[in-house]
Amino acid sequence: MLREPRCLPRAEIKGYDAVLHPTLGAWPIRVDVAQNNRQLPSPPFLHLNIEGPGHLYQFPHPYICFSSRFTITIAIMPPAATENVPAPAPAAAAAPKPEAQPYLSTMPSSDFSWQITLANKVIAITGANRGIGLGIAEVCLANSAKFVYSFDLMEPGEDFAELQKRYSNFRYIQTDVTSEESIENAINKVIEETGRIDGLVANAGMTKHQPALKFDREQLDKLFNLNVFGAYFCAQIVARKFIELGIKGSIVMTSSMTSYRPNRAAPSAPYGATKAAVRNMCHTLAMEWSQHGIRVNSISPGFVRTAMTYYVEKSPDWDLKMQYYGGMPRLADPRELGGAYVYLLSDASSYTTGIDIPIAGIVGAW
Repeated sequence: MLREPRCLPRAEIKGYDAVLHPTLGAWPIRVDVAQNNRQLPSPPFLHLNIEGPGHLYQFPHPYICFSSRFTITIAIMPPAATENVPAPAPAAAAAPKPEAQPYLSTMPSSDFSWQITLANKVIAITGANRGIGLGIAEVCLANSAKFVYSFDLMEPGEDFAELQKRYSNFRYIQTDVTSEESIENAINKVIEETGRIDGLVANAGMTKHQPALKFDREQLDKLFNLNVFGAYFCAQIVARKFIELGIKGSIVMTSSMTSYRPNRAAPSAPYGATKAAVRNMCHTLAMEWSQHGIRVNSISPGFVRTAMTYYVEKSPDWDLKMQYYGGMPRLADPRELGGAYVYLLSDASSYTTGIDIPIAGIVGAW
């Protein structure tokens, strides 16, 4: 334990005094010594800046004990050294900072509509030819989106065609989201056709359920290339376009409840890791891009009824699991997730960024 030192005017310092110089560490704690009798904070501390002419900190040697939690360096000054201790040299003039990009105001405009709507917005959704992506697209269209684009590598199927019959503003661009060039070409085509892009849902993904001891490197590479790197580059490329066009855009990534805890029904450590990466990256992207008026959030679905989860309700102990774990005893319709996506894509969420919204009616089963 380091006893509290006294801060004395130089005129009162006599004899041999131990003066604290630097300590090791990188977490600065500034100590104001403009007035007498200021005390250092109690340990542990990492770094101290001693400032102010006319004062020295007195550390009588017998009272200094070294702790395993921090390290200090002590210099012993003879009496003569305390009489004319030079004042600290003035700080050098700071170099001029490079001109920063102006912040784009995130405040709602005076004619702001407080409705949760996607009116006049152009939205792109990766992997929207089927499954969760198609459900999100339908809810976006039902909430007045001007155009919704599906970026998907697969050719559209019957479900896509059926939705397109109802909404002629639902379009498809074949896109490989593991290719930066393909992503950029798709986004540029949207802008060429509509003049803008307001939101992007990084939804495309894949899963593989098997024991962790059986995964090989090739299988992991496929999961991470699509689920993590694909989502990242979609976000990066569209963010550059938002900045270029001066649009306060919204990015929503599809994570998963497996990013929080294991899926007991069908465990997959690598899949859960990819979705945890997606959820985590949103926090940092939201922090970095908020100055440009860009919001980044994620949504973590639980069990959703898609072609990828057909096996869940077919398991022989499904009814027993529902009785034991509680929660809603069914899988979600993909459209039941859409409201959260619409909110995060809409202007109504203008102050919402860097969050994850879990949507799992049977969360207890995880």
